[in-house]
Amino acid sequence: MAARSAPSCHLRLEWVYGYRGHQCRNNLYYTAAKEIVYFVAGVGVVYSPREHRQKFYRGHSDDIISLALHPERVLVATGQVGKEPYICIWDSYTVQTISVLKDVHTHGIACLAFDLDGQRLVSVGLDSKNAVCVWDWKRGKMLSMAPGHTDRIFDISWDLYQPNKLVSCGVKHIKFWSLCGNALTPKRGVFGKTGDLQTILCLACARDELTYSGALNGDIYVWKGINLIRTIQGAHAAGIFSMNACEEGFATGGRDGCIRLWDLTFKPITVIDLRETDQGYKGLSVRSVCWRGDHILVGTQDSEIFEIVVQERNKPFLIMQGHCEGELWALAVHPTKPLAVTGSDDRSVRIWSLVDHALIARCNMEEPIRCAAVNADGIHLALGMKDGSFTVLRVRDMTEVVHIKDRKEAIHELKYSPDGTYLAVGCNDSSVDIYGVAQRYKKVGECLGSLSFITHLDWSSDSRYLQTNDGNGKRLFYRMPGGKEVTSTEEIKGVHWASWTCVSGLEVNGIWPKYSDINDINSVDGNYIGQVLVTADDYGIIKLFRYPCLRKGAKFRKYIGHSAHVTNVRWSHDYQWVISIGGADHSVFQWKFIPERKLKDAVHIAPQESLADSHSDESDSDLSDVPELDSEIEQETQLTYRRQVYKEDLPQLKEQCKEKQKSATSKRRERAPGNSIRLHFVHGYRGYDCRSNLFYTQIGEIVYHVAAVGVIYNRQQNTQRFYLGHDDDILCLTIHPLKDYVATGQVGRDPSIHIWDTETIKPLSILKGHHQYGVSAVDFSADGKRLASVGIDDSHTVVLWDWKKGEKLSIARGSKDKIFVVKMNPYVPDKLITAGIKHMKFWRKAGDVCIWRDIFLVKTVKAHDGPVFSMHALEKGFVTGGKDGIVALWDDSFERCLKTYAIKRAALAPGSKGLLLEDNPSIRAISLGHGHILVGTKNGEILEVDKSGPITLLVQGHMEGEVWGLATHPYLPICATVSDDKTLRIWDLSPSHCMLAVRKLKKGGRCCCFSPDGKALAVGLNDGSFLMANADTLEDLVSFHHRKDVISDIRFSPGSGKYLAVASHDSFIDIYNVMSSKRVGICKGATSYITHIDWDIRGKLLQVNTGAKEQLFFEAPRGKKQTIPSVEVEKIAWASWTSVLGLCCEGIWPVIGEVTDVTASCLTSDKMVLATGDDLGFVKLFRYPTKGKFGKFKRYVAHSTHVTNVRWTYDDSMLVTLGGTDMSLMVWTNEMEGYREKRPCDSEESDIDSEEDGGYDSDVTRENEISYTIRALSTNIRPMLGIKPHLQQKEPSIDERPPVSRAPPQPEKLQTNNVGKKKRPIEDLVLELIFGYRGRDCRNNVHYLNDGDDIIYHTASVGILHNVATGSQSFYQEHNDDILCLTVNQHPKFINIVATGQVGDSADMSATAPSIHIWDAMNKQTLSILRCYHSKGVCSVSFSATGKLLLSVGLDPEHTITIWRWQEGAKIASRAGHNQRIFVAEFRPDSDTQFVSVGVKHVKFWTLAGRALLSKKGLLSTLEDARMQTMLAIAFGANNLTFTGTISGDVCVWKDHILCRIVARAHNGPVFAMYTTLRDGLIVTGGKERPSKEGGAVKLWDQELRRCRAFRLETGQATDCVRSVCRGKGKILVGTRNAEIIEVGEKNAACNILVNGHVDGPIWGLATHPSRDFFLSAAEDGTVRLWDIADKKMLNKVNLGHAARTVCYSPEGDMVAIGMKNGEFIILLVSSLKIWGKKRDRRCAIHDIRFSPDSRYLAVGSSENSVDFYDLTLGPTLNRISYCKDIPSFVIQMDFSADSSYLQVSSGCYKRHVYEVPSGKHLMDHAAIDRITWATWTSILGDEVLGIWSRHAEKADVNCACVSHSGISLVTGDDFGMVKLFDFPCPEKFAKHKRFLGHSPHVTNIRFTSGDRHVVSAGGDDCSLFVWKCVHTPH
Repeated sequence: MAARSAPSCHLRLEWVYGYRGHQCRNNLYYTAAKEIVYFVAGVGVVYSPREHRQKFYRGHSDDIISLALHPERVLVATGQVGKEPYICIWDSYTVQTISVLKDVHTHGIACLAFDLDGQRLVSVGLDSKNAVCVWDWKRGKMLSMAPGHTDRIFDISWDLYQPNKLVSCGVKHIKFWSLCGNALTPKRGVFGKTGDLQTILCLACARDELTYSGALNGDIYVWKGINLIRTIQGAHAAGIFSMNACEEGFATGGRDGCIRLWDLTFKPITVIDLRETDQGYKGLSVRSVCWRGDHILVGTQDSEIFEIVVQERNKPFLIMQGHCEGELWALAVHPTKPLAVTGSDDRSVRIWSLVDHALIARCNMEEPIRCAAVNADGIHLALGMKDGSFTVLRVRDMTEVVHIKDRKEAIHELKYSPDGTYLAVGCNDSSVDIYGVAQRYKKVGECLGSLSFITHLDWSSDSRYLQTNDGNGKRLFYRMPGGKEVTSTEEIKGVHWASWTCVSGLEVNGIWPKYSDINDINSVDGNYIGQVLVTADDYGIIKLFRYPCLRKGAKFRKYIGHSAHVTNVRWSHDYQWVISIGGADHSVFQWKFIPERKLKDAVHIAPQESLADSHSDESDSDLSDVPELDSEIEQETQLTYRRQVYKEDLPQLKEQCKEKQKSATSKRRERAPGNSIRLHFVHGYRGYDCRSNLFYTQIGEIVYHVAAVGVIYNRQQNTQRFYLGHDDDILCLTIHPLKDYVATGQVGRDPSIHIWDTETIKPLSILKGHHQYGVSAVDFSADGKRLASVGIDDSHTVVLWDWKKGEKLSIARGSKDKIFVVKMNPYVPDKLITAGIKHMKFWRKAGDVCIWRDIFLVKTVKAHDGPVFSMHALEKGFVTGGKDGIVALWDDSFERCLKTYAIKRAALAPGSKGLLLEDNPSIRAISLGHGHILVGTKNGEILEVDKSGPITLLVQGHMEGEVWGLATHPYLPICATVSDDKTLRIWDLSPSHCMLAVRKLKKGGRCCCFSPDGKALAVGLNDGSFLMANADTLEDLVSFHHRKDVISDIRFSPGSGKYLAVASHDSFIDIYNVMSSKRVGICKGATSYITHIDWDIRGKLLQVNTGAKEQLFFEAPRGKKQTIPSVEVEKIAWASWTSVLGLCCEGIWPVIGEVTDVTASCLTSDKMVLATGDDLGFVKLFRYPTKGKFGKFKRYVAHSTHVTNVRWTYDDSMLVTLGGTDMSLMVWTNEMEGYREKRPCDSEESDIDSEEDGGYDSDVTRENEISYTIRALSTNIRPMLGIKPHLQQKEPSIDERPPVSRAPPQPEKLQTNNVGKKKRPIEDLVLELIFGYRGRDCRNNVHYLNDGDDIIYHTASVGILHNVATGSQSFYQEHNDDILCLTVNQHPKFINIVATGQVGDSADMSATAPSIHIWDAMNKQTLSILRCYHSKGVCSVSFSATGKLLLSVGLDPEHTITIWRWQEGAKIASRAGHNQRIFVAEFRPDSDTQFVSVGVKHVKFWTLAGRALLSKKGLLSTLEDARMQTMLAIAFGANNLTFTGTISGDVCVWKDHILCRIVARAHNGPVFAMYTTLRDGLIVTGGKERPSKEGGAVKLWDQELRRCRAFRLETGQATDCVRSVCRGKGKILVGTRNAEIIEVGEKNAACNILVNGHVDGPIWGLATHPSRDFFLSAAEDGTVRLWDIADKKMLNKVNLGHAARTVCYSPEGDMVAIGMKNGEFIILLVSSLKIWGKKRDRRCAIHDIRFSPDSRYLAVGSSENSVDFYDLTLGPTLNRISYCKDIPSFVIQMDFSADSSYLQVSSGCYKRHVYEVPSGKHLMDHAAIDRITWATWTSILGDEVLGIWSRHAEKADVNCACVSHSGISLVTGDDFGMVKLFDFPCPEKFAKHKRFLGHSPHVTNIRFTSGDRHVVSAGGDDCSLFVWKCVHTPH
């Protein structure tokens, strides 16, 4: 008995010696109460120097490695290591947990820091990415997370002077972070030339963006912004480990053992060298400093804590010391004094006073110490060393007595004999040596029995025997002193051992767990007097057992604190204390022993004590010695709710099976049937394994659950209403205290809890994400704001929710045994109680974690015989119900029982319908209200007990066990069921809905059948027998027993019912003659058990299904097997059809047929509709016959797991279905096709999307299939070959230049045209104008702002605000990649707030992850950045009605939909949207919870419930021949109307989620854009149309889309394709596919084009006018356009009919040459735009075209590796005069020399060549080339521009370059979309430059305008022209 309970005594942590100085820094602080807080091992310590007292925080489960102090200096945050490390925030005064942050980091938490006001905490992980995470720690919520750095981060700090800024530092880096929304964005510190790039160890922030940081070499680096501005050299001689800021200044501590104090501007104040003080020593290294007033705290590497008073700085006060490096193994206690001795690998031996809590002596040895022992008289101290020697010291002065080395391996254990004469020394080489103490430790014997190293020794009390343990777990005995082994057990039996420290032996069997053979217990020590044993193990746990403990797996109390292994543990000499030492944590713990008698007085132990015992699940919860579990509870704990297939997994399973079905669905599939069914009544109540799940609502209806249905039962009308939101078994239900809201929890892989309203039956909130497998209990708090839930995962997690918000408030592991109930304390909202198998826990909420305390049991009351299953508290008193079937009323302190009601048949009220199955059923739920007691029983009955005694039966169902048998009566609305619960029941399906009769059977049954005349009922039983009973009285008529196995189906032949066919699981069917009661035939030939049988109409033929999926036919009555071809089967008239096999019903098998079976089917008597039931709990209706695979169906969920049987009633008016394990009988009414109120039917869908595609349109296809690359991954746009310039070897020039003196000066590289002026370099480019708009693949992205004065739109990665009147533009440039969507917040509180979503790659929350920026359009301030998990990009954004929520849609494969609270950057909800592309999702303009999404063949109507997203597919079925098309746009109307524009030009009108009308051909082509005007409800639509007289691409409609007015866009295009519409005051704003933005007046329909751009890119050609601010661009779209920079507009455009590649002005600006993609070139006169001449000498694209500076020649370079020369003086005939030969690859750029006699050509193999003009001769002479002065320079090749090639250009290239007219600046454009500014020339590799972002990938061309006033860059992917203003350096 003793070992079965834990000891009743107790240990209390009293003192910890040590401080963690190794591998940690900045972990020592003063609290507000002037106490000192630090940590050691897994314990946070608060030390009060005044009282010399320690308090402990013990909420961690492993080593603490980081600590931060809250700015108010009371709260502390600590972080630990471990696989799943967490952060605790605790109060240093009460040492109670405030909050716990977990589930984010892995490996460990390296640094922590609070922000200025202490609201937020930042943490850094030890994972491979060193993740940085910001927390709102009070709510336990992560705000933001980002990868920190590739290498270790050592320190992180909030900038206390700038909000939302942080700084982190570490190995070779420092990073400056800004937090915006949920995005943490880093900028790397720039070391520059000021200091060396090195590891930064610590930092502190100061005013004016200054940051001070301590470096590894002892310098202090000072940063301003992100730049290093100065260094303070030699601040310390070695690395600076710690820096602490306070009011007076900064303190730093370093590896050199010095502390330096600095003032606020970092001027030195003083230095304290600790090595020079009297406590100092060589090698002292400071790891932590804290400066407060005139006190300085210092923590050292060697686990010491010093306190320094500034005035007496050379006398530091040592307040804590401990062992340092290496492991700590040696521990001994003094035999007579309260002293403990420890020795460690740091070679020191230390003596501690247990009374004074201080170190009293220390001595350093030569070797690491591994064990220690003190002689019985307390004079000698023996130490065993790691090298095999041992030393004996005198205790009083630590002088050496003797040093002996007899062994080579470590001495692990030594002990003096009790009489003090011998010393036994155990060595790792498996021997024990015995030495005589008096003979100066002469060796007198040795024990050699062990085969492994010696771990423990004990002497007998008389010093004659020694017992040893070794590494093999063997226990051996020796005779002393000789060392002979004793093998006889008799001799040992009587030995009394002086001490017990062995881990193996009978007396300590119980310390080992029952079934393990591990040896992880390092040390034990027995306390004979107190009869307790203390053990220490590898998991950091100290356990207290009873002594002796003989049986394995004894109960214990456990104590945590040590982090890793506890190496040794000992009782003090007087058993007052236990001392334990930690191996890796070097710490010494001193525990006070509180014996049993003291515990009584210790009920008031300080709060932390109750914590000390916390987490001892394994032991204390099992203290109870109640032997048996009640059988019912036993059954319940055994129940498993795991599923092979969870409903959540169906979509994935379907996806996997898609390939199969593609091949199968070539046949045209039938439509789903027109009929539908509606749940009408459910017989059943889940009582067998659930409790307290039955309540009255306020209006007296009754709410309970069965299967997957929440039922609201009206007992007056006898009707039911259903909540059908769950998709699997509901396990628990509770009702809200204030309103009629109900919470129900279900089974599932990620099970959900639904909170729903009993009146509207609508879900209010859905909670999920924190339980596994299922939710077994829920309870609301008294104020109804919170909800507690318990899961059925292995640790029975308890979660506390704020259910309206859908947020988890906290989460904790409940217990390893099943929890049955959770209750929240109505008086104290933060407390809750859980009760379950042998435990009850009392919790209180602390931030994110619940802590529970043992509450002392006050008394027990015998209430029921057997378990009490249900209790209900009243205002005064309680009511209980139990297994004994009695309901008892009690007074409020459970003193006396006031009244009992027995549930008996006799007590049933006279009018009660139905029958009570047995007397005194077990009671599982009780609820009071409306003058009644509501009782739920285990048998599935719900009864109402009147206070005066009579009982009414309201609901009943089958009891436990599966229900399979179902039969409907041939002409009455009744049915019969038979179940494994051994009952046969008859149910009334007509309005009375009750059980008419019940009969108990000797065995359970699986099938039943009425005879054709309805008089008899045949029942097949599970033992192979069957019986026929009278259908009215249920009395036996006859029974047979011919088979051994289950009877699975039984059928009377039709007509007179002459034969009865009985099918069994032994694969036979017996045919009986009913009249003669004889067996007349046996059908043989089935290979497996029989599942279904059907007769034909004549009663001559049987159709049989078997478990092997065979379909067989037998002839009656003999049973001869027939083979009938499948074609004929259809033609036979069957009396019934319940078969699931055969061609007629091939389509009922689902796509995932391997996983699930169709268990039952039944055909209506009109042979139109086939109903089926399957293993997933679905009831489906198919049109019959269902030919072809995967037929379409309507699907209904109400049953939870398998539906075992389905039957239509005789007149097809109702369908009855049976649930197997949910034991419920559900009655559905059949609704014919014509009869349908417009009620949302539950679900009508098939497994496969309809094969009619949604239509085709080229623009839609392009948008759907576009692949967005992020810039960082872009590759080269030209097919270049060869070695990049910066990787080429330079060939030495042939003649090295002569010395400078003799040669003439080198000519200018470039002819400059402003020679007179001083040349001013360009220092910056500022974006001034953009010509372009992204309309080709984005939509709804042009909006009015400021009452129509401004418009906002985007192109590339820039948001553009464009003033309508002036055309001036301003830009939002914070996006780092292309913007894909834009929306404007319509709420007046958020005026001019814009959200834009961009492209990204993987969703790893780093800087290249897709993100959404919310910004102010006027001042371009970023308000929030949301990094999101939409990998690839964000394709749609929409604000909610209040403007506070933002909806986003991703381009990831799941097309995720996410809802954000954008101001906080918090993600509220997220869910996969659809398996195909979603184009748009928009909030309803009046709602924060309803929104609609449209896309490829999809429209869904969504609701946000709490944190869950619920969706309904749009239902087409109400309109004839409506089919699901691809939907493109959304608008909204009043009364829940939604309009969606389709690809065919129709607009669908939806009421709720049902299609109610189609506006046919609203446009002739796809409807791309729709806009709902909020002020008057009018709707604008935009589509793709050819302009005609009456039609137009833009239409304005009334609120219901009945009348419209069309507007034509006068753009001159063949078809107008509108991509965006918006309506302002009297104006409509239109964005088109052709990159135009047009304003249309509503009154006069006048069009004003505001923005022009190229339609398709890339824009290859770019030319600037020689003297004016004009430029030309030529693009793939076949146009050349002329732009005016000053007037900010397009002046002209020429349509060429072919793609243009290059364009050039003549030197005078009077002619323009254009090169085409088809090899043609054209020369136009500028004045008249007439063609002067054209020519086509080449087949391939012309890449560059140039006039010579003297206007004589025209050079044309093409991709045929050639340059052709034309002499223009010969007139417009344009005959070629010569060409350049041997160009190795295609031509990229050409430049003429200033004298028109040379041409430089750069080609596609990274080579540059020079040719003579006009001969085309190749010039090879380097010296000559070097002397040429060029007229222009646009080449990307050549030594002069080598520096423009970047390191990162493996895949991507520099595409274009241009040198300024002044000849000293150079701009380039590259494939990453960057424009860069260099100095010219730049011959050094990787030259310095400035970068300008904005373009999408691929800048194709770039030019300076005349006078170097502007730079124009042309985009490849973005078809946009950027005009940058040049900022020159001032004179």
